[in-house]
Amino acid sequence: MPTIPWPQPAVITERAARALARLRRGRILHPAGRSFAGEVLVWGTSGPPTGVRLLDRPGNYSATVRLSKGTPTPDAWPDVLGLAVRIHRQAGRPFDLLVSSSAAAPVLRHLPLPRRRFTGTYSSVMSYRTGRRRLWLAALADPESPDLGSDLPGLSAAVAANRPGMVLAVASAAGPWRPFGQVTIGDQLGAREDAALAFDPVGNVPEELRLAGPLAWLRQHTYRGSRRGRGVSAQSGGSTGLTV
Repeated sequence: MPTIPWPQPAVITERAARALARLRRGRILHPAGRSFAGEVLVWGTSGPPTGVRLLDRPGNYSATVRLSKGTPTPDAWPDVLGLAVRIHRQAGRPFDLLVSSSAAAPVLRHLPLPRRRFTGTYSSVMSYRTGRRRLWLAALADPESPDLGSDLPGLSAAVAANRPGMVLAVASAAGPWRPFGQVTIGDQLGAREDAALAFDPVGNVPEELRLAGPLAWLRQHTYRGSRRGRGVSAQSGGSTGLTV
């Protein structure tokens, strides 16, 4: 009796994500959000270098920033909030940093935590590997920056009035956050630009980094399927890397 070939897990995952994106006619994760032009100023890590040039060396980069709700809950309800920062580089792919609302403490930084307000700690939750070391990245609330509000209209108003910013930081599994730069949020992009914008947190990373852990595989294929279901085939925001 002939053996029936079963699809590989990667194929199943991508097909499911593609079908869901088509059904929703948009992103399957963080569907509601606002996108903005931005700027990232890197002043370099304090203490021992990470081995990642983008984090260790001072630089100034244009950026695209998106803040979003993880699920379409009503405004001001608790949700896992998301922050995506695309750092545009002159050579090679951009760096797509995707972080979720979390706590700052070493144990809780590995867990996405729902909250009401956009101001707060956002952690990569998953670790990055550089050589044999593991790093976590975060965007932390800047005490000198205005509050970002608790709903999307309030977020747009806060950004338009104040040009807020957040502090970018890196940490080991149990070490303290070490600030290395700042992201400033600028002019809001239109709804069509927001809908077309897509990020690749697995492929669009600096050469010295790679996303670590079993969830990296799931994230890669889920995002790829989502991209195909949305009909996104080219990197938006002036870059040429793959998108999701």
